[in-house]
Amino acid sequence: MDREEFSGYITERLSRHPLIEVVREEVGEIPEGITILATGPLTSEALAEALKRRFGDHFLAYYDAASPIVLYESIDLTKCFRAGRYGQSADYLNCPMTEKEYRRFYEALVQAEKHVPHDWENLQFFEACVPVEELARRGYQTLLFGPMKPVGLVDPRTGKEPYAVVQLRQEDKAGRMWSLVGFQTGLKWPEQKRLIQMIPGLENAEIVRYGVMHRNTYLNAPRLLGETLEFREAEGLFAAGVLAGVEGYLESAATGFLAGLNAARRALGLPPVAPPEESMLGGLVRYLATANPEGFQPMYANWGLVPAVEGRMGKKEKRQAMYRRGLEAFSAWLSGLNPSLPRP
Repeated sequence: MDREEFSGYITERLSRHPLIEVVREEVGEIPEGITILATGPLTSEALAEALKRRFGDHFLAYYDAASPIVLYESIDLTKCFRAGRYGQSADYLNCPMTEKEYRRFYEALVQAEKHVPHDWENLQFFEACVPVEELARRGYQTLLFGPMKPVGLVDPRTGKEPYAVVQLRQEDKAGRMWSLVGFQTGLKWPEQKRLIQMIPGLENAEIVRYGVMHRNTYLNAPRLLGETLEFREAEGLFAAGVLAGVEGYLESAATGFLAGLNAARRALGLPPVAPPEESMLGGLVRYLATANPEGFQPMYANWGLVPAVEGRMGKKEKRQAMYRRGLEAFSAWLSGLNPSLPRP
């Protein structure tokens, strides 16, 4: 998905909708009436303070990092190969490394100059998005079992799996920009350029966006939110997206849908609802509402959120069964909210 094109499309649709008024100004206080707070990772200090005054200091934060993006025309395609892991769709460009090349790259990475935090920064990383330099410092082989793992990728020129692989993923619809998968980083920009150009096929890579770090603010959801995403102590006030304690575009959009649905139900005098626990969204919001509040971190969609299926079957068959069961349960739930919709 082209994120710029998608966000532009949504902005245009919202701006032109006859029933929506777009007000472009900072919100420093919690509005009166039915409200959804979906302020993303960069909630302003003013609004954060307003939330603290009302609900107490139940805020957490972690540091997230984005991967560098390179220009496609600057990639040496003679040194890369297109493939998906385990023969899946060939959506990735793969830059293979020999053991000697990996060792040289690893040693340069652990010695590279990184972002020096300000005194007020407490660098707590989200474990699903740890900067590549931090992973490298955990051990020589950490990257080989993480973003640079070669498992399931066969170099067609050798017929073998390489020692290590750097994968590139298409970032825009036109295919002009490609990001380094799993290479989120907080290194200084000259160091990023030096390291990227040590990767086979990227010796002359033109970097169109360097990796950056940013602070994500989110609520301690188990202390504040119910499974409907409504604040337990404030009827008609909802949270969605990163602020509610989820990670990822899909998860943010899904919680936005549920918060919007329940805000509308409150406006109609109906109680808020939550999807069935067999569905991924249902499992996600139940996790937010019931997780251990001590050390709570944002959650993304994963199979551990939904109940396992009974019976003996392989992992692939089990996932397919869980998917079918979740889809049927969610469709039936959605149809039940609106009797005019056909039941599955």
